[in-house]
Amino acid sequence: MNKKILAINPGSTSSKIAVFNDEECIFKTTIRHNTDTIQKFKNVIDQYDFRKDAILQTLKENDFNINDLDAVVGRGGMLKPIESGTYRVNDEMVDYMRRAPRGEHASNLGCVIAKEIADKQDIPAFIVDPVAVDEMEDIARYTGMPEIRRDSLFHALNQKAVARKASADLGRPYEELNLIVAHLGGGISVGVHRKGRVIDVNNALDGDGPMSPERSGQVPLGPLYKMIFKGDYTLEEIKRKNYGQGGLVAYLGTNDGYEIQKRIESGDKDVEFIYKVMCYQIAKEIGSGATVLEGDVDAIILTGGLAYDDKILTEEITRRTKFIADVLVYPGEDEMEALALGALRVLNGKENAKTYE
Repeated sequence: MNKKILAINPGSTSSKIAVFNDEECIFKTTIRHNTDTIQKFKNVIDQYDFRKDAILQTLKENDFNINDLDAVVGRGGMLKPIESGTYRVNDEMVDYMRRAPRGEHASNLGCVIAKEIADKQDIPAFIVDPVAVDEMEDIARYTGMPEIRRDSLFHALNQKAVARKASADLGRPYEELNLIVAHLGGGISVGVHRKGRVIDVNNALDGDGPMSPERSGQVPLGPLYKMIFKGDYTLEEIKRKNYGQGGLVAYLGTNDGYEIQKRIESGDKDVEFIYKVMCYQIAKEIGSGATVLEGDVDAIILTGGLAYDDKILTEEITRRTKFIADVLVYPGEDEMEALALGALRVLNGKENAKTYE
C-alpha cells in the first residue's frame, strides 16, 4: 500500500512543503513569507504558529487532506550532536528546539511543526540527517588551542542523499565506499565519508573550510584578532563578515551565481579570478580530505546549486582533484525528496527509526 508523506523544510523567509506518494512527488511548493513579518518575531521558535497555519492553509487550498497522510517529516535543526539517520520526533527533541541552546536557525522549526501536524492525525513525525549529524572521529575534533574543538555542522541531508545515489550508480553499498562529498551552495561543506560515516567535515557555518558565496571560510587568525581588538568592528559585524557578508559577497557585492556568470562572460577578469579563488580553496579542501582516507578514495562527488556551473567551477575543481579519484557531479539538491525517502525507508521497514535522547 502506498504511503503519503508530507515533507516540511523551513527556510529563513520561506517554508518549502511537498507531498509524496511513496517515492513520487505529487505536490511541491514554496510558501514565501514577508520579510517584515518574519522580523517581527523575536525568536525563530516564535514563528511556529504563523508558519504552521500557512502550511495547513496551503495544503487546504490545493485540496490535500491531511487525514490521508501516513507520516510527516521535517527538516532537522541545530540539535545536539547525533548520528546520521531518520529519527522519530519526540518531546525531548521539540523541547531542545524550543530552547535552541546551539543557536537559532529556521530549520529548528521543522520537527516542531511536523510533530504538531502528525500528533493530530495519530501518525509518526520524523526528521532525517539534520545539520547536527556528528560522526567525526576524535582526532578530527582537536585544534591547536585546547579550549577550542571543531564541531560537525554541515549539509548532512544532501551529502548523505547524494552519497547514496552515487553508491547506487557505482553498484556498491554506501557502507563499503570511501567518498569525498562537496556540497556547493551558499555555504560549502566538504565531508569525508568512510564506509557510511562522515568522519571529518569542515564546519560550514562557523568559519571553517573554503570560502563560499556568502561565507568567509577559514582566515588567518593573526590579522583577524588584530582587526577585532582594534575596535573598528562590533562582534555582530565580525560575525556577519564570517557568515552572510563574507566570501564572494565581500569581494563582488553579490552571491548570485547567475549574475557572477554574466559578469565573467562579459570579460570581467577580476570577477573570474575571485571565483577561481573559491574553486581553488574547494579543491584544496578535497585534497585535505584525501589525506584523511590515506589516498583510498573511491569517488569525489560535487553537488549543490553551484555544481550546475560546468563552464568554470566543476571544470576547475575536477582538473585539480581528478588525480585522486573520479569526480562525479550531481548538481542541485533535492532536500524534499531526501526527507521523504528517509521517512519512507522507516515506514517500509528498511530502516529503524532512531530515538533522540
